[in-house]
Amino acid sequence: MAADGVAEVEETLAVPVAALRPSLEALLMVADQPMDTMTLATAVGYPVGEVVEALDALAAEYTEQGRGFELRNVGGGWRYYTRDDYAAVVETFVLEGQQARLTQAALETLAVVAYKQPVSRARVSAIRGVNVDGVMRTLLTRGLVEEAGHDHETGANLYRTTTYFLERIGVTSIEDLPELAPYLPDMDDLEEELSEMVAPVASEPAPEPTSEPGHEHEHPHSPHSGDGTEPDGGTEPT
Repeated sequence: MAADGVAEVEETLAVPVAALRPSLEALLMVADQPMDTMTLATAVGYPVGEVVEALDALAAEYTEQGRGFELRNVGGGWRYYTRDDYAAVVETFVLEGQQARLTQAALETLAVVAYKQPVSRARVSAIRGVNVDGVMRTLLTRGLVEEAGHDHETGANLYRTTTYFLERIGVTSIEDLPELAPYLPDMDDLEEELSEMVAPVASEPAPEPTSEPGHEHEHPHSPHSGDGTEPDGGTEPT
């Protein structure tokens, strides 16, 4: 029995214990919120006391080396933070990214989502007549659009505008948007065309095409086919 009357029991791990400091760094690198010492100790397989010592040593090491980040114990949990000395650099980077103007293509895509939400990418592409994957990624990254579940028929992701979008345009609800919806194509008119876009090729052979002199290379093309691609990712330099 130990002198204090408490016997410390150490659990034997089924796998070899990895190096303590690199293991802690790896865990903290992927953490999206502060991690307490008990959680860290359980994850790396070391006693809590050794984990605390290693965390303190890492924090001191980062400061001594003048790293651009630091390890803090805030609110009972450990997490990486950018160092205050470089706050101006981080602020400039973040603000410049948010101030990049949206292209016309991104604005048009955002308008379709706003008036037809919740709506899938395929339907937005059908309305605009081009592939909108690039600009949709930009709108998602900028926080103007977010996922809104799945279509119960096709399983496709649905998208809607965010509260940040409402703040940026100065309204409190999508009901306050200007009356522009009547000028957009009716979704019902696109259902048949969308079905043709995703339907498998029929088994029966297609009829032989007929051609007339001077028209061998002409093919009909729907303005809403979505076969085109957006020339940019949705932002333009300021």
